[in-house]
Amino acid sequence: MADALTGAENPYPVLGWLRRSPSARALAQLAGQQVPVTHEVLDALPQRITTRHVRALLVLAGVLPERNEHLARLEHWVNGELPRLPAHQATIVRPFAEWQVVRDARRRAARGRYTSGAASGDIKDIQAAIQLLNWLDAHGRELTALNQADLDLWLTEHPTRHVAVASFLRWAIARRLSVPLELPKRGRPFAVHFQTEDEYQRQLRRCLTDEALPREVRIIAALVRLYALPLSKVLELTIDRFHRDDTGAYLTLDRHPVLLPPALARLIEEQIAQPRTTTRRRRALDEHNRYLLPGKLPGQPRSPKAASMLLQRHGLPVLNARNTAMLEAVTTLPPIVIADLFGLHPDTVNNWAKYAGDSWSDYLAAHTRDGF
Repeated sequence: MADALTGAENPYPVLGWLRRSPSARALAQLAGQQVPVTHEVLDALPQRITTRHVRALLVLAGVLPERNEHLARLEHWVNGELPRLPAHQATIVRPFAEWQVVRDARRRAARGRYTSGAASGDIKDIQAAIQLLNWLDAHGRELTALNQADLDLWLTEHPTRHVAVASFLRWAIARRLSVPLELPKRGRPFAVHFQTEDEYQRQLRRCLTDEALPREVRIIAALVRLYALPLSKVLELTIDRFHRDDTGAYLTLDRHPVLLPPALARLIEEQIAQPRTTTRRRRALDEHNRYLLPGKLPGQPRSPKAASMLLQRHGLPVLNARNTAMLEAVTTLPPIVIADLFGLHPDTVNNWAKYAGDSWSDYLAAHTRDGF
């Protein structure tokens, strides 16, 4: 850690950080304990922004190994929540949480596909199970006695838990902890919010030409509008995915590089050269962040929630624009090209193509039949 701090190209942000930062004081306290610093030691501390910042610094410096922090957040929440449950509830919730939810999360994390949103969704699934069991206790019922009328009443009283509780009930029914029930449908309504063509083009021009907008805002909003990328995918882009050659500037979104408009390419080059565009001062080791759009934590990207709020404040909302961009894409390019270039799941693009009246189910059938 000391080598990383003293090796910074610009020592002044590091000196300021050492003098004033709560994270530097927390790091000093850890060092003063004369015990090996591990993820487990940090997990035992209150999970405040200071703890997260210290952990990110230690990972960036190579003191701690990298881990999927979204998976760790789920595991930490489960380990803290389950001991608080009554024994008869824990007997049911613990195997669901540990053997169904957490085990599946670990598999997805091993494939690099476990995100902050996935962790939040898994926590909601477990919370819904606990809420249902609390409701049954309050009504003097057991899970094995839950009938369709009871479930329908609970769903009426908890309208935001329809999808979350279905995961638990499918698990319980498969293990004969509950009688068969008609469960809430999975998924959500298809996109209903779009922009007009004029509004879409006006916002895209703002992204590419409005010098008054923060550079990060312009880059994020332009990538969403040009390539219909989800916000999480934009924020995961690293600087090594950008390159320029004699034919132009390219950004690799998934496996294939896509040609960038000159104005956007220039913004990305400026961002790589000087990544900070907000009023926050540079922090220790920030210069080593490999993400195109660095966040508050060292070595980490911006959070999707913070980025969404930032774009909203500047009048560049994400959802409507992305829906419009996806509709534009599937009406001008073959859907398989979109899935390949933008790194989207073929089923996702197929649904959009159907929505746009351009179904390619025959291709998907052939794709599956040929083993691709």
